[in-house]
Amino acid sequence: MNYTPKQLQILRLIYDYQQQHGFSPTYAELAKDLGVSTITVFEHLEALERKGAIRRRRHEARSVEIIEPNFLREQGNRKTLPLRGTIAAGKPIEAVESSEEVPIGDVFGSSTNTFVLKVKGDSMIEDHIMDGDLIVVEGCDHAHDGEIVVALLPDGQATLKRYYRENGRIRLQPSNATMQPIFSDTVKVQGIYRGLVRKLK
Repeated sequence: MNYTPKQLQILRLIYDYQQQHGFSPTYAELAKDLGVSTITVFEHLEALERKGAIRRRRHEARSVEIIEPNFLREQGNRKTLPLRGTIAAGKPIEAVESSEEVPIGDVFGSSTNTFVLKVKGDSMIEDHIMDGDLIVVEGCDHAHDGEIVVALLPDGQATLKRYYRENGRIRLQPSNATMQPIFSDTVKVQGIYRGLVRKLK
């Protein structure tokens, strides 16, 4: 069955969410991840249902079930990692979603909660993370002091920094002697840095 890029993205989001949480995402959660309205999500799900990719129970939350066997088999054997967008190694920026896949699953593993981000900026150069690198991130919501994390700040912007808890707040430390740390009372950890891929020029 042929799917549009957006339909494939929705199927992968549903599949990955189910693998991580044990149940399906809501329409609102899908809409937030995709940056679209819940009506748009509903329309895409209707199209996927007509194609026989999913099954839904009417008027029941978290009821989307993927039933397309070829898609499920492909995800189980996936040797790529999803490129989720761009992360700031510099001033924080909003993370940008992407539906691309990067063929490095054989190297880093293809766990459903592992993904790739493209680095923008040079705040982590002393950890050899350069502007334009592709970093591999293991999605999780906690970190130990000193780990490099993808951190979501209270204003909704995301950044790549070393994570430290001190004096009742969080310090996000750049690995660049010319830059200052970011301090925040609340930081949401979205993942831990696990490695990188660099394209040689």
